[in-house]
Amino acid sequence: MSKGGEIVLLDCWVSPFCIRVKIALAEKGVEYETRAEEDLFGDKSDLLLTSNPIHKKVPVLLHNGKPLCESTIIVNYIDETWPSPPLLPTSTYNRAQARFWADFIDKKVFDAGHNIWASKGVVPETAKKDFIEILKQLEGALGEKDFFGGDSFGFLDIILIPLTSWFYTIEKFGGFEVKEVCPKISAWMNRCMERETVAKVLPDPEKVYEFAIMIRKMLGIE
Repeated sequence: MSKGGEIVLLDCWVSPFCIRVKIALAEKGVEYETRAEEDLFGDKSDLLLTSNPIHKKVPVLLHNGKPLCESTIIVNYIDETWPSPPLLPTSTYNRAQARFWADFIDKKVFDAGHNIWASKGVVPETAKKDFIEILKQLEGALGEKDFFGGDSFGFLDIILIPLTSWFYTIEKFGGFEVKEVCPKISAWMNRCMERETVAKVLPDPEKVYEFAIMIRKMLGIE
């Protein structure tokens, strides 16, 4: 289904932030067009530069030509524009809690992982400890629930699960396995991957690892 016409996503296959938008749209059953597979480190398309002149980054969602930027904001927009099925919890308190943890994920997870896979030489133990501690805090938020919102897959799962496509890369460079240090997060990842909306769009971890190696070479990291 679609509401109000044309839905276009400016995308990059390896960006977990783009994947968030694709999962949210799929959960809502919204059809969209992917346009301009963007080069994260090369020339940006004119459409991207005009749609997101501030950050010049994907994802950008164009709804009837009107651009929306920043993945968490876009997922919120999708949830409000196509209200069924809802992604956020029904109670205002639980919605606020979900947004708190979404903000935590946005500020912590990608950067902590980047500090491991993009490090020069031996990965500092502090970088590994920081990343694992962040995952343990998320395990605390998950508790004994199947998903972050309870029994059903929802908003916070959409915010976090795309970032796990980089976990294999982080494990390879960091010399540890998430399933050993954070088994609850590992089990949650497996549950999420059982959903077609997730499995169809998460990239192959091996290809993400190859991409990271290419980026390291481009940046002169040995």
